[in-house]
Amino acid sequence: MRKPDGPARGVLLAAAALVAAALLAGARPAPADEASKNLQKYEKPVDEAIDRALDYLAKKQHKDGCWLAGGEKRDPMGITSLCLMAFLAKGYTPGEGPYAEVIDKGIDFVLNGHLENGLIAERSGHGAMYSHCIATLMLSEVSGMVDPERQAKIDRLLPKALKIIIAAQDIQKDDRNAGGWRYQSNSSDSDISCTSWAVMALRSVRNAGAAVPKGAIERALAYIMKCRSGDGGFAYQPGGGSGLGRTGTALLCMELLGRHRDRAALGAGDWIKRHFPRNWGEGEFFNYAMYYTAQGMFQLGDDYWEDFAVKMYELMLKSQQADGHWDGIDSGAGDAYGTAMAVLAMSVSYRQLPIYQR
Repeated sequence: MRKPDGPARGVLLAAAALVAAALLAGARPAPADEASKNLQKYEKPVDEAIDRALDYLAKKQHKDGCWLAGGEKRDPMGITSLCLMAFLAKGYTPGEGPYAEVIDKGIDFVLNGHLENGLIAERSGHGAMYSHCIATLMLSEVSGMVDPERQAKIDRLLPKALKIIIAAQDIQKDDRNAGGWRYQSNSSDSDISCTSWAVMALRSVRNAGAAVPKGAIERALAYIMKCRSGDGGFAYQPGGGSGLGRTGTALLCMELLGRHRDRAALGAGDWIKRHFPRNWGEGEFFNYAMYYTAQGMFQLGDDYWEDFAVKMYELMLKSQQADGHWDGIDSGAGDAYGTAMAVLAMSVSYRQLPIYQR
């Protein structure tokens, strides 16, 4: 699955030049004319915090290229992919710069760990679709940056990975669950969390030139809207209560799927503003919630992003540990996961990863 030729290819080459310049100068948050003075004062401390976090992640990478969940025997594909995207989010690329070997080893681990049918997971156990969708997203984002040998492997794997995602959505489900995704490729129910990773993977591979059925996007959005609660927030599954991470998830998906600042998106942004945590670790799945709300509020922009960003930066900066990590407190996912999610939240205004650009 190669990037498009012609004018689109020229855009990609120009983008690569910008990335190279960022590596020399250091990726920076949004320029002054796009950020108020309230945000400008955070540029240096946020930059330094992310640098410390990436140094921590580089030291915690295993010899085989992976990062693992906190001592538990979980599939490492998803967490490894999130850690790799943290480096990409700061402007570091495969084969170049101080983290070239770290990034290349991580990509190789993911490329070598998929099953024969293209499922990017070490096993088809609990949560396999999480790992698969996150890894598919990472490989799509890094496609076009790697050397020819790795690119050839990505080109062979991504069509298989895409086919698995589409097939998982097509499993027969009742009206309540139709259009979404769940833990397994043959699950007959759905949830907003796994659905969001599938949506981002589909959006990314579509940006890369793959043919993603329009109906798949429309059905995914329809499922997400079924999770909307009466208070403007979103639930894990239809009929449930609103949650911070779930609402951030829905907001980002709505923004990525063409519902920019519509009534439901603005309502989700208002819900997030009313429920921002006052303390580190407050609420369910805190690392996940910070990641998704940051990405979603950045897409909304203007006062939604500015007000959110000030609160997030303050909370994140004072919660980073001396060695550069943030505690991973989501169901024992571990500090590599917590750190990667924090970096992806704090680096959104760098706009290095295409999937998170406005």
